[in-house]
Amino acid sequence: MLYEMRTYSFLPTDLPKYLKHAEEVGRPVRGNDYGVNLGYWTSEFGRLNQVWHLWRYDSYAQREELRAKLSQNEDWTGKYVAVIKDWVKRQDIRILNPHMEFSPPEGEGNIYEYRYYRLVVGGVGPWLAAFKEALPHREKYSKLAGLWHTEAGQPNEVSHLWTYPDLNARAEARAGSSQDEGWRAFLKVGGPYLVEMNNVLLMPTNYSPAK
Repeated sequence: MLYEMRTYSFLPTDLPKYLKHAEEVGRPVRGNDYGVNLGYWTSEFGRLNQVWHLWRYDSYAQREELRAKLSQNEDWTGKYVAVIKDWVKRQDIRILNPHMEFSPPEGEGNIYEYRYYRLVVGGVGPWLAAFKEALPHREKYSKLAGLWHTEAGQPNEVSHLWTYPDLNARAEARAGSSQDEGWRAFLKVGGPYLVEMNNVLLMPTNYSPAK
C-alpha cells in the first residue's frame, strides 16, 4: 500500500474558486478511478490558504499507471486542470509508506492535525519503533488516524494524523498526554532523534471522505 499527501497553496482570493471547482468538476471527473481519495482538507492554522488531500494506491507502479491514464482524460485536462492551473501557486507532494491502516473517525464535525517531523539521518526506524510502543499511552487521550514515513518529497521524515471533535478536545488531549508517564518516557527517548517539528490543523471540506 502507498499513500500520497498532496499540498496545494493559493492566494486567498483564489482558494474559494478552487474549492468550488474541485467539488463541482475535479472530484466528479476523477472519482476514485485514479487512486482512492481518503481526505480533502483546508489548512486552518500554520500555513494558510492551502488544500491538503490524501490518496491511496496499491503500489507505486499503480500510481504511475493511474496518473498516466488520468492525464489522458480530456475532461480532467480540459475542464479541470486548464481552469485551476493559474490559481495554484505551489504544489508539494509526499509519497508515504504506512505504518498503520488509515482509520479516520466515524461521523462528521471532526478536526485533523497533521504533524510532520524531520529526524536525524538513520533516526526514522528507532523513532517509529519507540513511538509505536508508546502509542497506547497517547491514544488514551485522542485517536491516531494515520502514521507514515516519507519515501519521497522529504527525506528522514515521519508524519502522523490525529483527530479531535474540536479545538477544546485537542487542548485537553495534549494537556493530558503531557502528564502521562508512559508518554513522557517516549518523549525522552524520541526527542534526541528530532531535528524539526511541524504541524498543520486541517478542516474537512464538505466533499472530504474523512469528515
